[in-house]
Amino acid sequence: MPQLGESIAEATVVQILIQAGDSVEADKDVLEVETNKAVMGVTAPCAGEIKEWIAVAGESYPVGAVLGYLDVAEAEAERLGIKSEDPVVEEVKKTKARKETKKAAASVEPTLKGGLPVPASLTGASYLSPRMKARMTELGLHASDLSGIAGSGAGGRVTIEDLERFLEDIEQNRISPASSMRVAVADAMRRSWTRPLATVVLPVQLDRLLAHRKTTTPKAGPTLYALRALALALSENSAPAGRLIGDQIIHPRSIDIGFAVEAEDGVMVPVIRSAEQFPLKDLLERYNRLVDLARQRRLPASETGGSIATLTNYGVFGLTLATPIPLPEQTVLLGMGAGQVVPKWDAEKQAFGPVTEAQFTLSFDHRVLDGGAAGRLLQRIDQLLQKPEEL
Repeated sequence: MPQLGESIAEATVVQILIQAGDSVEADKDVLEVETNKAVMGVTAPCAGEIKEWIAVAGESYPVGAVLGYLDVAEAEAERLGIKSEDPVVEEVKKTKARKETKKAAASVEPTLKGGLPVPASLTGASYLSPRMKARMTELGLHASDLSGIAGSGAGGRVTIEDLERFLEDIEQNRISPASSMRVAVADAMRRSWTRPLATVVLPVQLDRLLAHRKTTTPKAGPTLYALRALALALSENSAPAGRLIGDQIIHPRSIDIGFAVEAEDGVMVPVIRSAEQFPLKDLLERYNRLVDLARQRRLPASETGGSIATLTNYGVFGLTLATPIPLPEQTVLLGMGAGQVVPKWDAEKQAFGPVTEAQFTLSFDHRVLDGGAAGRLLQRIDQLLQKPEEL
């Protein structure tokens, strides 16, 4: 596989143009391959006869992987710097044996099911055994796919038993296939950083929320209003909260929303289960109880972990804008800035008037969401907050 561009590390074989046994001229296209940017041709380095294809249409191969073998004249081989005594036939046999025995080590088997491997030291999995690597290669998984698994092995290592339990658990979820573009974006983002994160921002008017709050007893805080809006938005479309595992989107079983609470020496994240099923007034008592338990660091195991998204109100610290990072097992995190009174143009009155506005941020895993989808989710949250009486 040639280097097809500065940032291209692998390509997928789309079509084999010249069959084994056929002759080919120098610089003639023998394969069509697709990167995450374009479809390109792979040419023959010189004239000769195609002896065997190692590449398979539909499979991805990293730069430098052997795609096939070309039988050439000795003069052509010398021109390319290949010694005539090189055991080419023996290497073909070895390659066949490797394919038949399905060896998974990247240095032996060039075919990658889901993209380039990621060093385990960068992903939370401190060590991957050969057996684990073989199983992951079979499933088309990356080391970063294990970031949400709590390892039971020595030093927190994820064992093969941990992986199998994890796979058994996700089979209970609703599963839909990820598009090829989504998988390509995921692989590109994974290479650019351990987990590529991005943030979109939207100013949200709080006047209606604050007016509604004055009419209720007991009063819910803005954080709970936003949590309820986030839960409703995700219940309408759970894909933004899905997790990319291999080449599949794993949809959540329930809308469990966590919220950040500052504790004595850090942050606790209690979880409200099935937050979309209960109106705001029915969530208030549970929310206040969880806040108290979190501040005391006495949250029971059933009230933490397993959430699909988190909400953080960094506005309580006087901050107007921040880019918080989602938890490893989550795709999205909603952030709330401090409310500020700002001038707003009133087209009907043809004059500026004061409104209370806060910057809302949505930080997201770029492997699962693009900016447009994240922006639509944030706008839907805004729409719901403008009708607080319906929350």
